Amino acid sequence: MVVKVYGASRAACPQRVLACLFEKGVEFELVPVELEKGEQKKPEFLLLQPFGQVPVVEDGDLRLFESRAIVRYYAAKYADRGPDLLGTTLEERALVDQWLEVEAHNFNDLCFTLMFQLVILPRMGQPGDLALAHSCVEKLEKVLDVYETRLSETTYLAGDKFTLADLSHLPGIEHLKETAKMGHLITEREKVSAWWDKISSRPAWKKLRELVQ
Repeated sequence: MVVKVYGASRAACPQRVLACLFEKGVEFELVPVELEKGEQKKPEFLLLQPFGQVPVVEDGDLRLFESRAIVRYYAAKYADRGPDLLGTTLEERALVDQWLEVEAHNFNDLCFTLMFQLVILPRMGQPGDLALAHSCVEKLEKVLDVYETRLSETTYLAGDKFTLADLSHLPGIEHLKETAKMGHLITEREKVSAWWDKISSRPAWKKLRELVQ
């Protein structure tokens, strides 16, 4: 059965889901939702996602939203296919969940605010708040310093293998580097830069980048 993914291929949260589906070799159909036209806020879409956000997946009778919940679901559903993205022991899973929470609450919000102020608002013809963007950069530097310390101890965030903890960062860092022109935040940190090189070179992420192009 083909999974339907409602969203925009260039948006970070749908990319998180698509990267996971590529990792697991799950066939999907991308149903475009044009965010700039506000299609996610229209009544017919709100029937799928009451908060008017992407992505949404439909998998048989299951409808699911919130990208991190979705990737956890597919990592568990297809645990016997592709890489182990969740961890095999209770302790490994706890570390994956810990770093997923870090990504959601310490990293992603700063990335989104930067993108909104530096890219999205100007694209809409409105001035961004440069003071707020600068504050986000300062906070993000502190977060990435923590990552640098962590990655001096382990190859990946949750240990010595690639998991959802790493996968979940791919869209945000890509947007930081390519769209917000903040690549120096990554490259000036040796361990973070090496980690990014590893995770962004994965075949699944390359397939996603080809889809976006």
